[in-house]
Amino acid sequence: MHHTTSGRKKIAVIGGGNIGGELAALIARKELADVALLDIPEKEGLCKGKALDLMQNGTLLGWDCTITGTGNWADTAGSSVVIITAGVPRKPGMSRDDLLSINLKIMRSVAENIKTHCPDAFVIVISNPLDAMVYECAKVTGFPKNRVAGMAGVLDSARFQLFLAQEMGVSIKDVKAMVLGGHGDTMVPVTSYCTVNGIPVKQFISPERLASICARTAGGGGEIVKLMGTSAYYAPATAAVVMAESFLSDQKRLVPAAVFCNGEYGITDLYIGLPCVIGKGGVEKVLEITLTEDEKAQLAKSVAAVRELVDASARL
Repeated sequence: MHHTTSGRKKIAVIGGGNIGGELAALIARKELADVALLDIPEKEGLCKGKALDLMQNGTLLGWDCTITGTGNWADTAGSSVVIITAGVPRKPGMSRDDLLSINLKIMRSVAENIKTHCPDAFVIVISNPLDAMVYECAKVTGFPKNRVAGMAGVLDSARFQLFLAQEMGVSIKDVKAMVLGGHGDTMVPVTSYCTVNGIPVKQFISPERLASICARTAGGGGEIVKLMGTSAYYAPATAAVVMAESFLSDQKRLVPAAVFCNGEYGITDLYIGLPCVIGKGGVEKVLEITLTEDEKAQLAKSVAAVRELVDASARL
């Protein structure tokens, strides 16, 4: 594991936008690692400004971390984790897939730089369209597939948990839910595994209401884009930190994430959201859970949609 001169680990955050800034703030507040916040040279000032603002914030909050804003990839050297948020965010009316050609070019350049400057890092991709981006990142870096994962399921599950808790009028702390599949309209909220303190939510919520909560979950990102004109950033950043922390502290959290499939669920050569364990070895295992026939059909549909995007990427 790499350490900075301070003896702390280092996390490189690629992209100094809303998610990037929030990631740096969260990582520092948890004193998880020092942060290199990087963007393209034209946006170096933005990164440096955010870093200064955050360091001054740290003076008040009393945390010891160094946040460096930069436009130079050399500053990311020795990072244990790289979190990629680079790319254009969605605007109202856009689907995640609309971003493919623009963000693909960005991802290819980012991945080349990671390969050169952070050869031992665990890479977490947030950029959309998520499943195609993480596939591309793994392809270009050539890293072992267990060292590249995509953040989507943790966020989608959090949205699902919130809507379920609100529907039932219970504490969010007692609701557990899981969303699998591609990060988009075809995502699969696996209702057979949603529980409130171990009790299946199906005992509390009618099938109709459950279906509408699932639909709201799948459109959860779009709902926010429509309201504020850009993509969400608080919850996505926290979701990525859950994954980063599980890796750095070897917590072995069981989370849904976009992972490489090697035959699990009959899926091969694809990154898609499945339950996995994240520890110091990266994605240490992918769990095969029993799905209902309906969930299997939904997952197959999601796989087809993701494969289409990956094939489109290969042509671009």
